[in-house]
Amino acid sequence: MNRRTLMTSAAALALAPAALAETREFYTPGLAEAAMASGEVVVLDFWASWCSTCAAQQRVLAALKAGNPDYARHIRFITVDWDRHGRGELARALAIPRRSTLVALDGQAEIGRIVAGTGRAQIAALLDTALRASLA
Repeated sequence: MNRRTLMTSAAALALAPAALAETREFYTPGLAEAAMASGEVVVLDFWASWCSTCAAQQRVLAALKAGNPDYARHIRFITVDWDRHGRGELARALAIPRRSTLVALDGQAEIGRIVAGTGRAQIAALLDTALRASLA
């Protein structure tokens, strides 16, 4: 590997979290609740910036969304900052046990959940369930 390739790769990796953060919709009180009340299909990502499991989930989610644009087209993804809202009403109402929890909801009804799972197949199955619900 030459120096230019190494520097370019390092710069891309350094900027990747910022680019990902810009594409995320972050939770504010009432946001997910309103989406659920209106019957939207939502995937809630209970995330913390310092959580390595959360980072692994983010990489898998980004790859899956890049591979299937229908996910982003038909599912609303909301990132819930665990440090700010992990003990809030939404987390309590959904009985969220910890950060790195992904929950898919069809309106108010939970249709799937992953706690601390990072496997591509497992996360793809959750998104496929949500996609089927949004197209039903």
